Amino acid sequence: MRAGLLIVAGLLLVAFVVVAVVLPRMAGADAKAAAEALIAGADSAKQQVTAAAEKSGNVAGSGNGVKLPPKSDPGHGELKWIVEQNGAIRGWNEKNAIEISMTPAMQGGKVSWACRGFPHDAMPATCGGR
Repeated sequence: MRAGLLIVAGLLLVAFVVVAVVLPRMAGADAKAAAEALIAGADSAKQQVTAAAEKSGNVAGSGNGVKLPPKSDPGHGELKWIVEQNGAIRGWNEKNAIEISMTPAMQGGKVSWACRGFPHDAMPATCGGR
């Protein structure tokens, strides 16, 4: 009877480790991959906003008419973006609860981009991650 209890306790410990350690790491890897896909998916909009801003010399109005259609990804679910009038790009992925914000700034006639995302653990260093 004591041996049976020890076996059950051992199995419960293994199950706890899987649930507490392994599954969150797997989910973290999925979220990181989804964040990378979300950031990469905004590249065409960034190029359009950059071209418009550098042509006019100002980010105001650089997002007018720039649109990104949602993208369905078999591994990450649906990726969506909105381009604001000032060129800022907001993106999100509901399946992995990820959000990004890419903001343009004009300096010396050139556009630079600041990227921030949430959750921070899922973001690459280039977008405010660790």
